[in-house]
Amino acid sequence: MTLVTKITRRSFAAMAMASTAAACAPRVPEMEIEPVAPVSFVEGYGPIEDSGYILPGIPSEYLQGVNRRMTGLYNGEAGPNTLDVDPYAKFLYHVREDGTATRYPVGVGRAGRSIRGSATMQFMRKWPSWTPTQNMLRTEPEVYGDFAAGIPGGLRSPLGARALYLFRGGRDTHYRIHGTNDLESIGNSGSAGCIRMFNQDVIHLYDQIEAPMKVLIRSPEESQRVDPENFDRGIELPPKIISAEELLGEEAVANDRPPVLDDA
Repeated sequence: MTLVTKITRRSFAAMAMASTAAACAPRVPEMEIEPVAPVSFVEGYGPIEDSGYILPGIPSEYLQGVNRRMTGLYNGEAGPNTLDVDPYAKFLYHVREDGTATRYPVGVGRAGRSIRGSATMQFMRKWPSWTPTQNMLRTEPEVYGDFAAGIPGGLRSPLGARALYLFRGGRDTHYRIHGTNDLESIGNSGSAGCIRMFNQDVIHLYDQIEAPMKVLIRSPEESQRVDPENFDRGIELPPKIISAEELLGEEAVANDRPPVLDDA
């Protein structure tokens, strides 16, 4: 039987303590409790169990309009069996051999707008660890200095449930396509990060592809030519600074544990 860790562990613990306390209290008349209607989610975005975690569903407010996974005919310029990334329309396309594609909404950080052209997705990882690059540490030590030793894969990792690693000429570009818990960032731009996806979407994509795989990152000109309707959609979000205590403090570490990985 697989051990499952819920993100809502704190609330579960509170309920358990309340139940224990109630056992010692005087009995009170039973009250009729009205049933609570189950929460409905957009198809494909409900709660999922993955690697020993239960990931919460994505509220529909973050999935409005085009900001959700869709499959149909592909009208871009990438070849088959390619990932086509549009940092300006905030989409990633998995282009298939039959001319169709699945389009995923993405969030784009500063690094995601600094690269264009072809690359190779050399490998991919489940629940990857994260370590800031030397450039991050050099240019923004006040933001990344506390995380120099890295964060292990799990619920605390900024790379979320999956990460795809992009290379050029056999060298790591430090450009990642990865999951995130920052739901507001999907469909928008931010000051940090590469290409972010809902965890449900990056898991879905991971299960459809194999490495190595060609990746095309659109330029502004390509984005305007192929998808002028959605060019530059979304807003620029203010930076979100996460304190070291939130990710490295005793409580954060106690509430996380390594993922249960059954394969690579």
